[in-house]
Amino acid sequence: MSNIKNAFLDIVIVNWNSGGQLEDCLASIEQFSDPRLATVTVVDNFSVDSSTDCVSPSEKLRLIKSSVNLGFGKACNLGAKNTSGEYLLFLNPDAVLFPETLTKVLNYMESSQGSEFAICGVKLINEISQIARSCSRFPTAKGFLAHSFGLGKLLPSTGHMMAEWDHSNTREVDHVIGAFFFVRRRVFNVLHGFDEKYFLYLEDVDFSLRARKNGYKTIFLSEAEAFHAGGGTSRSIKARRLFYSLRSRLTYASVHFSKAAMLLTGLATLLVEPISRSFFALSMFSWSGLKETWVAYGMLWRWVFFRR
Repeated sequence: MSNIKNAFLDIVIVNWNSGGQLEDCLASIEQFSDPRLATVTVVDNFSVDSSTDCVSPSEKLRLIKSSVNLGFGKACNLGAKNTSGEYLLFLNPDAVLFPETLTKVLNYMESSQGSEFAICGVKLINEISQIARSCSRFPTAKGFLAHSFGLGKLLPSTGHMMAEWDHSNTREVDHVIGAFFFVRRRVFNVLHGFDEKYFLYLEDVDFSLRARKNGYKTIFLSEAEAFHAGGGTSRSIKARRLFYSLRSRLTYASVHFSKAAMLLTGLATLLVEPISRSFFALSMFSWSGLKETWVAYGMLWRWVFFRR
């Protein structure tokens, strides 16, 4: 195991129309940095706002501007290239570091106790100063089916998020949210980074599952904290966000489930869930929610049945 002072960290931030959030994120990194931080790379996914105006490239701060929206996983992989630290932190632009966030994570991962873990997440505080339920179990066909039938809203325990746990203690988990995704470089290289089949959503879960299958474990470190707004700039494109989420679910099922489980997941997602979502929207008198559901499903059906 390397000496702490020789362990270096590279941070990758994927930005897309994040407004002032990126500036706040970068300011927190500068304010609460650690001597072992080597570089910060911002990969801009063809933003049309002025969010990257706050980035002044230097030896330590890099800006990569893409001419197209690459998606989250592909942009993360691009940002990780040409960096050489022993650790990578994939950080959302709507996240803000607290004092000693980086120091506590680096010290833990370099300790004998933390040496058995490849991925680390921290306690995330949301906009109303509550601890977010940010860890999850690996998705299953049963869980996706329950969600498609709307049971997740009635019986949260059927879902994948660990909502029943208050996230107040350090423990091994299946997955930590990609908003603060701290990874050992050698493991990232072994897994060839994020699977770029996922444009947005579940690429981090897929990475965690592939890591587990290769013998690597994930830790949730409650002693370290950061702020995470949640939702980010995708709040403004709810229908498209739902489309990406559903598409990633079908991709995840095709990669990790048996053929029978994949078929059940696909049928429930494509045929049952739009009905259950519609009933829920109508019960809440949410006409915008109803519209967003059917716009998203129009995109999903076109992707499934009419793509070439």
